[in-house]
Amino acid sequence: MLNTQTKQINETSLTSPVRFLPKLYYLFVTMRPLQWIKNAFVLIPLIFASKAFHYPSVIQSLQAVVIFSLLASATYIINDLCDLKADRYHPKKKNRPLAAGLVSPQSAKLLAAVLLPASFIWGYGFGANFLLIIFCYFVLQLFYNYRLKEIVILDVFCISAGYFLRVIAGAVIIKARISHWLIICSILLSMFLALAKRRHELMFMGQLEAGNHRKILGDYNLRFLDQMIGMTTAGLLLSYMLYSVSSETIEKFKTDHLIYTFPFVLYGIFRYLYLIHKKNSGSEPEMTLVTDLPSLFNLLLWAFFCIMIIYGVL
Repeated sequence: MLNTQTKQINETSLTSPVRFLPKLYYLFVTMRPLQWIKNAFVLIPLIFASKAFHYPSVIQSLQAVVIFSLLASATYIINDLCDLKADRYHPKKKNRPLAAGLVSPQSAKLLAAVLLPASFIWGYGFGANFLLIIFCYFVLQLFYNYRLKEIVILDVFCISAGYFLRVIAGAVIIKARISHWLIICSILLSMFLALAKRRHELMFMGQLEAGNHRKILGDYNLRFLDQMIGMTTAGLLLSYMLYSVSSETIEKFKTDHLIYTFPFVLYGIFRYLYLIHKKNSGSEPEMTLVTDLPSLFNLLLWAFFCIMIIYGVL
């Protein structure tokens, strides 16, 4: 009898921490850590402000990436709580911890309540301008979750603005002036990624089923999205070319060689279009970047040559 009781006590003491670990894991998954890759947009101004090797600026930018990661995770949790019922009928989203019942809504709310003030308190340390940007990002996400995601075209603008605000935040935190052309490129690139996301949702679920899952998807069709993607792509490529050869850029970097990075931009866009149309990818740019080696290698080459040219090595 004593041996049996001892065995039960030992089993309980061993399994309690083990049972607790999956809960922490699923809470971590609820934060969508893979989507933190999007926050690399914060680092773009480092390159074009010639501060890629300026240690204080690099440290500040990396902190901004962490702040956006915490804030974005809080908004993801809020979004999952709002879409809880709809996500349970989505072929992929139903596997998210909240939709699958692996994380309770109460636990998710508590986690969001911790992440939100942590990100704002940390952001406050970098000044009012940076705090204003992350506050605008949060408010935009709230409006998107509760209303704007149901308004055609504006929903795409909201997704796009999330990327764009990251770039602006990256410039503000290192006190760098960003070119108007680069702002236009950032907006068009973020629009391109947002439209590709919508296209993938339609292709993955089909027009009727996508509309049943989320009403706004019924207002789109592939032809309409392809036209907008085509216009955005053309504008993006033209804007980058004009930025590369503009007198402002040449005077700033003391070189006209930045135009030689254009083939990498062109290949990156063409490769993404190929993945959209032939591989039915594009719903998650961060996963596409990680899983598609040609895209990742091309991005690294683009960043390398940009740095070499801006710093006068090439």
